[in-house]
Amino acid sequence: MSTWSNFDLIAIGRVSVDVYPLQYGVGLEDVKTFQKFLGGSATNVACAGAKYGLNTAIITRTGNDPFGNYIHQELKRLNVSDKYVSGVAGLPTPVVFCEIFPPDNFPLYFYREPKAPDLVINEAELDLEAIKSAKIYWSTVTGLSQEPSRSAHFAALQARGRKEHTILDLDYRSMFWASPKEATVEIEKALSQVTIAVGNKEECEVAIGETEPLRAADALLERGVQLAIVKQGPKGVLAKSKEETVEVPPYMVEVVNGLGAGDSFGGALCYGLIQGWPLRKILEFANVAGAIVATRLECSTAMPTLEEVEDVLAEINAKGGLK
Repeated sequence: MSTWSNFDLIAIGRVSVDVYPLQYGVGLEDVKTFQKFLGGSATNVACAGAKYGLNTAIITRTGNDPFGNYIHQELKRLNVSDKYVSGVAGLPTPVVFCEIFPPDNFPLYFYREPKAPDLVINEAELDLEAIKSAKIYWSTVTGLSQEPSRSAHFAALQARGRKEHTILDLDYRSMFWASPKEATVEIEKALSQVTIAVGNKEECEVAIGETEPLRAADALLERGVQLAIVKQGPKGVLAKSKEETVEVPPYMVEVVNGLGAGDSFGGALCYGLIQGWPLRKILEFANVAGAIVATRLECSTAMPTLEEVEDVLAEINAKGGLK
């Protein structure tokens, strides 16, 4: 019997210890105090899904060090399975610093040298049967940037067989790639094996050469995905399938740190898909979930509960809906 079975959501990819400043509006050189949190895009999505009660696992790797121990502790505390998180000898657990200049400037500093353990995910270590059986499989573009992670990601997608709710997060970060052209080539290959693609306008430009939301969505559908979601930040979100096009305006908040908003959106998207909600309801729910996290400092531990999102949505609807 597979040890991976019965998961609502399996995510694969980046993990880190986020070391975030407790002073805003100053550079790292002037920060006096920091706090550490569990981080990494795919990990944050798994944490967000778990917050809604989804049975969730993350496939990733850490260093064999105290920060690796911390990641295991936090995953367990946040109800994300850590059974598939293993150590890599000789490599340190990644650490990420950021600066906070609200409302829209949050520089990130990645310490992932000589190589991040989460890029040493090996195909032979994957339980492909369980990846196929999960209700949702979530992967990110970062995992395609280096071997052996790249081959492991493609092996997982092949085993998945373009099953419903096979999601690619277009999470492109230039520092992980030799060039945007290299990323485009690998993303094109991955798009041919997934059913849902999610990204912002800049990520869509790298993936398929389009930034205008409708054209970007059409280009993603032309690659064979069933649902294309283009996040537009303060302009809301657009989603398109062959059957419908839905655009949802933003829920405006006072931003503290925008870095976790997209991952919160992703976890909420997964929850809505599993519930079988209409597309508009899913987008409205995910939009609010992302906005809530933007009002908070951290990412993984900032993910809202179902009740928090529903309370905001009830308030919005009482005022006549999003405008």
